Amino acid sequence: MFSRIREDIANIIVRDPAARSEWEVITCYPGLHAIVMQRWANWFWRNDLKWLGRFTSHIARWLTGIEIHPGARIGRRVFIDHGFGVVIGETAEVGDDCTIYQGVTLGGTSLSKGAKRHPTLGNGVIIGAGAQVLGAFTVGEGAKIGSNAVVVKEVPAGATAVGNPARIILKDNARDEAAARMFAAYGVTPNGDDPLSKALHGLIDNAATQEHQIERILAALKCAGIDCETLLATEKFDPEEMNKLVE
Repeated sequence: MFSRIREDIANIIVRDPAARSEWEVITCYPGLHAIVMQRWANWFWRNDLKWLGRFTSHIARWLTGIEIHPGARIGRRVFIDHGFGVVIGETAEVGDDCTIYQGVTLGGTSLSKGAKRHPTLGNGVIIGAGAQVLGAFTVGEGAKIGSNAVVVKEVPAGATAVGNPARIILKDNARDEAAARMFAAYGVTPNGDDPLSKALHGLIDNAATQEHQIERILAALKCAGIDCETLLATEKFDPEEMNKLVE
């Protein structure tokens, strides 16, 4: 037990630049307190001391503002940063080296007793503040959930989910892969554009290209002596202005 606690403390110091000493982490980090008490509660739960497990969980919630069901499975070196308002359900599974920020819910969408109702997080998953991950599906290893995202379907390994309902951003080149290996606070990926924004920028670029082609056609017709109505200056498409609105 003490080796696991030392491991957790070292992990927090590495991941949180605000952590100045081991003593500060031990005394002032509710995420660490919640994880340690969840291990006690889980031991009671697995040894058929259900009420004692729930009561331990209740005390941990009262002390830390973090509610983790004693039946949940929590891996090694899990860091709950700030933590207030985090809720992790009974059948949730959290892999090693995951980071969970405040206000996150790992919730269920089914009322079936005994069934798998809550999500499974692979190793190294980062979930940003306020994100809601709801349902019995898997968030793949190394995936990132952006702040305030609402995720109701599986997230592939290494991908990023953003928005409500969440849209999936997949790695598509070496730069994205390098960015994915970096720690991303609050699930924000460096240079991780929203797929909807990418699509809109593509449509704007296509419209600008078409307008340029139309202007060339009109110029060619005018040179050939064919009089065509030209576009008014006020009607011209401004791609730069449109791109600013999308951003």
